[in-house]
Amino acid sequence: MRHLFIINPAAGKRETTPHLEGLLDRLSFPHEVVYTEKEGDARRFTEEAVRTGEPVRVYACGGDGTLNEVVNGAAGCDHVAVTNVPKGTGNDFLKIFGPDYRKLFYDLEALADGPQTPFDLIDCNGHLGIDVVCAGVDARIAADVHRYKDWRFVSGMGAYVLSLIENVFFKGIARPMSVHMGEIQWVDQPASLLCVCNGRHYGGGFMPVGEALPDDGVLDMLLVRQVGLLTFLRLVGKYAKGLYKQYPELILDYHGQQVTFSAPEPISVVVDGEVMRDRTFAVRLSEKRVNFFYPAGADYRLRD
Repeated sequence: MRHLFIINPAAGKRETTPHLEGLLDRLSFPHEVVYTEKEGDARRFTEEAVRTGEPVRVYACGGDGTLNEVVNGAAGCDHVAVTNVPKGTGNDFLKIFGPDYRKLFYDLEALADGPQTPFDLIDCNGHLGIDVVCAGVDARIAADVHRYKDWRFVSGMGAYVLSLIENVFFKGIARPMSVHMGEIQWVDQPASLLCVCNGRHYGGGFMPVGEALPDDGVLDMLLVRQVGLLTFLRLVGKYAKGLYKQYPELILDYHGQQVTFSAPEPISVVVDGEVMRDRTFAVRLSEKRVNFFYPAGADYRLRD
């Protein structure tokens, strides 16, 4: 079995790379290490490994963006399995394995010998995701964070807060949108946000659907109606804890395999942290799956 570690040096804090390198130096099994330099490198390294045809386990050493690239490179390939060494600041997908996910997935010996399971994937206009697709005020906040990151004396969290203030307090929460998911036909009406869950966590602390599973063949979708600022501030904490069933008058839920949505103006959509913009989106359960491996004893089926 070939073991390929793809390290994103830009992910996480500066000291995470030498720490990981120290762990790799002590591994008992042969392995390869490559480093990304730019966007797309992790996917390219994965695709190169896929083309050899030999069984390979690919370790995405970074955040959700690095994992997303590796997933897109390995999807549909039975001889390839992927995982995520949580070097990033978020690593939202791995939170399905519980609060000790960092400790579990940094035990590289246990990780290398762990079981694997075929996980579902989300297809968003041809781009694959393993965790959550979101569109609405949450996606606009995430998409605009980069505009503040280069500001002097502004931290990563500071950039997020500034983007939140801009989009919630000054630009308004809801936007006109048409959404079609199952029997729910939301046509040309303001909506606050839409999320499509294969995993359970996104945005650093949101768990909109606590019962979502990445291997059940179902995408769990929530559409939040237009809400005012005070209602939004009251609702957001409940939404983050997966309590959507308590607010049927505000949150519509659908559990199926496809949703389409569109708007008069381009929509910001975030797929596992990756930003896309278009006027029309088709999000569906992909025909491709990806083998995901994890340490023995780790359990993604546990509810949060």
